[in-house]
Amino acid sequence: MSVRRTVDRLLPSPVPVRFVAEDGTAVQPPPGYPAPADERLLEAYRRMVLGRRFDRQATALTKQGRLAVYPSSLGQEACQIAGVLALREDDWLFPTYRDSVALVSRGLDPVEVLTLLRGGWHCGYDPARTRVAPQCTPLATQAIHAVGMADALRRKGEDRVAMAFVGDGGTSEGDFHEALNYAAVLNAPVVFFVQNNKYAISVPLAKQSAAPALAYKGIGYGIRSEQVDGNDLVAVLSVLTTAVRHARTGGGPFLVEAHTYRMDPHTNADDPSRYREAAEVERWQAADPLARLETYLRERGVLGPEAVDSAREAAEEFAARVRDRMNADPVADPFELFDHVFAEATPQLREQRALLAAELTAPED
Repeated sequence: MSVRRTVDRLLPSPVPVRFVAEDGTAVQPPPGYPAPADERLLEAYRRMVLGRRFDRQATALTKQGRLAVYPSSLGQEACQIAGVLALREDDWLFPTYRDSVALVSRGLDPVEVLTLLRGGWHCGYDPARTRVAPQCTPLATQAIHAVGMADALRRKGEDRVAMAFVGDGGTSEGDFHEALNYAAVLNAPVVFFVQNNKYAISVPLAKQSAAPALAYKGIGYGIRSEQVDGNDLVAVLSVLTTAVRHARTGGGPFLVEAHTYRMDPHTNADDPSRYREAAEVERWQAADPLARLETYLRERGVLGPEAVDSAREAAEEFAARVRDRMNADPVADPFELFDHVFAEATPQLREQRALLAAELTAPED
């Protein structure tokens, strides 16, 4: 194969792949990306409705002091849900701190998902059982972990893949580039899914990268890449399904950049008015991924009023259960401070544990 043909095979589409316009009308996608079946789109819609309601409930819990911090993914639901639906249950997911909706959609207990954000000392769930790595706060470190897992799966002869969620800010980190190089050299079955929501906290994309699109960052490492309208669930699901199939069948790593937008502040501690205009947010609200998918499915006669009401009612019931469970004070065991420091406790730890036990059992003055 010539160098020119090799490069062409790796290049992303010149404009983001799209199936559905902002107003919910269908557009002609580029060749090579089949439309997902209506059943998958209906399932995606239900999960998006539930995911958004969960996100709103988690934000409210933060304001009520029940969570220490919550990074909302409002506006990024198409990415969150499509990323999960593109994987099999036995595939691995490596999330960031902003991907709680994806974890809930994956089927994880929502209270366990919120444990870390509540201030717990662990991620809340069992990574080995769920095949979901702990939500990663350091930028892009999960990318190289995903490559390691993918290479291990390949070496064992299993047809499973790993998907690493990454933010646009994470693509500026050294770990991200090391992960791309490592994955390409090993031909690891891993998908790098970049959710480009336009800001690394307050740093706009233009001050992060001069690349025409973040998808082009894969080319230099020999990784097939694509860019997609991240607020078009139909397109994101189609592209990610193609990427996962590529990785699963021995094609090696695949990089997907989804162009989306973070509607809410970076976290509850952020004031986005300091770095972006309200008019910008309003423009992106017109591209709301949930409203777009709902309109698209309604216009095609796939989604009726009863199904819409059913999805919303299920989401409200889900949010109520999360709210009730999160309003109950957690039972804290102070001795957990010592349980997982070393495999075998040191003399100093045993001494400190004994001091704490004595203090807790001492009579009150």
